[in-house]
Amino acid sequence: MDTKIKVLIVDDSSVVRQTLSEILSSDPDIEVIGTASDPYVAVERIDRQVPDVITLDVEMPRMDGITFLQKIMAQRPIPVVIISSLAGKGTQTAWKAIEAGAVDVITKPTLGTKQFLEESKILICDAVKAASRARLKKAHAMEDVAPKLTADVILSKANANAMAETTEKVIVVGASTGGTEALRVFLEMVPVDSPGILIVQHMPEHFTRSFADRLDSLSAITVKEAETNDTIIRGRALIAPGNKHTLLKRSGARYYVEVRDGPLVSRHRPSVDVLFRSTARYAGKNAIGIIMTGMGDDGAKGMKEMKDAGAYTIAQDEATSVVFGMPAEAIKLGGVDKVLPLQSILTEALRHA
Repeated sequence: MDTKIKVLIVDDSSVVRQTLSEILSSDPDIEVIGTASDPYVAVERIDRQVPDVITLDVEMPRMDGITFLQKIMAQRPIPVVIISSLAGKGTQTAWKAIEAGAVDVITKPTLGTKQFLEESKILICDAVKAASRARLKKAHAMEDVAPKLTADVILSKANANAMAETTEKVIVVGASTGGTEALRVFLEMVPVDSPGILIVQHMPEHFTRSFADRLDSLSAITVKEAETNDTIIRGRALIAPGNKHTLLKRSGARYYVEVRDGPLVSRHRPSVDVLFRSTARYAGKNAIGIIMTGMGDDGAKGMKEMKDAGAYTIAQDEATSVVFGMPAEAIKLGGVDKVLPLQSILTEALRHA
């Protein structure tokens, strides 16, 4: 049985297409099933054979890569790795790509592209392999897909008796596809005296620090990338670092953060389920949980555990969600107290805080 990762290369440069084809084809686990000079040609290729992963440039004729990415994720989600000179880490283009659902972003230089690609062979092949594991759901490779783990691998489920209620509340938020913009809208409205906030946004490693810095510049409260032992305090939001699980912990009346390694949970790291389970265990009725736009079901089980532990839980509604997967799954499990449009979530959270 053929278990190679099937890749479609989309780039308007014939040199890049040829170089990427040679690089990816040299890996025994990867098969290049086609190349396309622009998104319209790519659609024809996809209609003939659906790839496991697409590598995509941003700057192309007829349709730009970000618009094409948005269409892919809305109509037929396929893992996408952006390889572009316009998508440097922290740039607006990179944020748009991640927000639209790109699994990873590799920045190629405007000059010396062929040499860079050849020197970055391992980086590019690893990015494609990681992308295939992150989203791969096809039957032909089921034996190679790691089992979908639960939060049990990081933290055991809370006892029925959660922490006693205190006067200090904490807000925890989980989001994925579309979440970068939803979190911007949410955090821009947060007043400086709000309860402390801890956030998991599915995002690749190295992006979360600049994402936190960007939100910090736009918000009245302080926003920073979470580090182990950071205290949850009023007027501050902490963003889970990419590729690390982030847990809420408690010592006496103090809530703090633990950042740790571990396997993928619900196929994600950081996982919303891990954050929500730790919140159920250590905060219970002192917590308010919010699940926002996102693909898949990460956070649904954790939110049900929070609700069972006495927390108040809110889900973003379908009309304002880019993807209604995560909120819908949490609602389906009975873990949501209130379903609200994005603009109304903060008011409701603060009312219960």
